[in-house]
Amino acid sequence: MFEPIGVHALVRRSHVDRVMRALQRDGALSRGEIAARTGISRTTVSDIVGGLLASRSIVVVATDASGRTGSGRPAELLALDPAAGQFLGIDFGHRRVHVSIADASHDVIASGSVAYAEDARWPERLAALYALVEDLQTSTGIHLESLQGIGVGVPGPFVTAEWAPGEGWGRLSESRSIEAELSERFGARVLLDNNTQFAALTEAQHATGDEPGDVVYIRLGDGVGGGLVVGGRLVSGSIGLAAEFGHIRATEGGRLCRCGKTGCLETIASMPAVLAGCAARGLELGSIEEFRAAVAVAHPIVDEVVREAGVAVGRVLAAATLMLNPAIVVVGGDVPHHAPAIMRAIGDTMTYELSSTAPAAPQLRQAAYSGDEGSRGAIAALFHASPLLIDYPERETAPRAADSRRSFA
Repeated sequence: MFEPIGVHALVRRSHVDRVMRALQRDGALSRGEIAARTGISRTTVSDIVGGLLASRSIVVVATDASGRTGSGRPAELLALDPAAGQFLGIDFGHRRVHVSIADASHDVIASGSVAYAEDARWPERLAALYALVEDLQTSTGIHLESLQGIGVGVPGPFVTAEWAPGEGWGRLSESRSIEAELSERFGARVLLDNNTQFAALTEAQHATGDEPGDVVYIRLGDGVGGGLVVGGRLVSGSIGLAAEFGHIRATEGGRLCRCGKTGCLETIASMPAVLAGCAARGLELGSIEEFRAAVAVAHPIVDEVVREAGVAVGRVLAAATLMLNPAIVVVGGDVPHHAPAIMRAIGDTMTYELSSTAPAAPQLRQAAYSGDEGSRGAIAALFHASPLLIDYPERETAPRAADSRRSFA
């Protein structure tokens, strides 16, 4: 549906968006009604509708024969296809990929995740993604022939998210990028950025609605990252590194971090770090399920490790509060989801650290979503669908491949 950017292509895309919004807002409409409500000529509407029908973005649901008073052939009534996945949100974590599929109304109609090894290279991660998307289509009956855009979140700044055969995370290469790979695979435009910033977008929308606000978001999952919303707008930073809380040094010495330093918050408060902390104290937990079971029985080692992680997070968030003075701090990710007691340790530490400036203390909230916040935020970012994205930088996205492949296996 999307062509390389040009004046004609931009005008056509605007017309397509207006037609889709009219159907989303008003339900089933005839071609004439679409023309009247969008102000687009009937000839152009017919051309657009033909393309949308061919791509299965819309379907014919009925005719106006029952209410028709004049002569002539009944007009077809057109509506959005509820089984069409229009937008694909992808969140590549360190150890799993999560996918959300949304319809033209931006409602998520399918989602799922699949794990891979932490040291898996990009080809393996992409293969896991393709298999997951195929499984979701098969199990739900959703089709992606009308896919309009793909939002992709990756750990760290988006500028380092390229890959080449045989290379791992964070290496820049002049070979094919993720954008080009996914654009060719699915035949749609791609927007790629930091996955925790996409997650911050989702959580800030939930926390503030459409009202401007200042929100700090931190995610304690496979790694530790964050996002920053100032004055109601998502702030990425000059190269996408805003709110990279995971690589703030939280303790002297400590374990070696993937960034090369020691004592980073990620080595204390990420899910792998919490499990490693338990193992170092003699409690081997081989899975998240075993961790949850230990939390449920209040195992003293787990309680101790979670509390220490919460204290470290609280100190970092207190420092962020003194610099940014947010109204709300949101904590998400696997750790608070499976061990909600960490929120008390974070809150108590922030209260202590901010005791001399009590009015600056923000509301502390646990995240509203768990697992799909990054992929949901990626969908929201595709069309600047949120007021938080008013100043979000326009990324140059990969054009749709000329020879699009429609096999999603």
